[in-house]
Amino acid sequence: MNNLPYGTLRAFLTPFLMLLFRPKVKGLRNVPATGPVIIASNHLSFSDSIFMPLVVPRKVTFLAKSEYFTSPGPKGFIKKLTFIALGQVPVDRSGGRRSEAALITGLQVLADGKCLGIYPEGTRSPDGRLYKARTGIARLAIESGAPVIPVAMFNTDKIQPTGTVIPKVKRVGMTFGEPMYFEGDSRDALFLRECADAIMKRIQQMSGQEYVDTYAVKGAKPSPDEDEKN
Repeated sequence: MNNLPYGTLRAFLTPFLMLLFRPKVKGLRNVPATGPVIIASNHLSFSDSIFMPLVVPRKVTFLAKSEYFTSPGPKGFIKKLTFIALGQVPVDRSGGRRSEAALITGLQVLADGKCLGIYPEGTRSPDGRLYKARTGIARLAIESGAPVIPVAMFNTDKIQPTGTVIPKVKRVGMTFGEPMYFEGDSRDALFLRECADAIMKRIQQMSGQEYVDTYAVKGAKPSPDEDEKN
């Protein structure tokens, strides 16, 4: 994968965003300097995919929906270039064999000794709470043997609420937890569920978010209380 767009965007954005948003970062030493690693973060805003990779010394590769790379017209072209520059790889995540293909792509990233970024909830939180993880992250961790670094993002939902283009200037925070390792049968659905839940429990402990034991629904509207907060 060509690192030139990623490196160029990072070099351009880092000084500006560091000065403006003053990231408060804890536990970055927990991210290994080399070898395969999975960074598993809560997901509050699109800007999570900008702020978190900027503080990680290594390139973070995300698996993004293929639709982001195929939108028509000049706007679609700019969107495609932006996602490439952010280190995102297009995959079809719509289910069944397509989701399996996404897992295979993730395993290849890890087999190459790279850093894979994942949002275990599968989509942005609609209301700031932490939702149940998809079990794909457990399969990736078990089959690759890579450590999972849990991450808690703070304030990004207030900096760039869903649907907002221009971010508000607020301090962003993030905490990187200690590595988690998983071994076992990746074909055992109950075991996969246990592993995924363990990752979310660790993220919840770091973020302090209220946990919801259901999957987040894409496009769901925040509760009235959450609207008042924002």
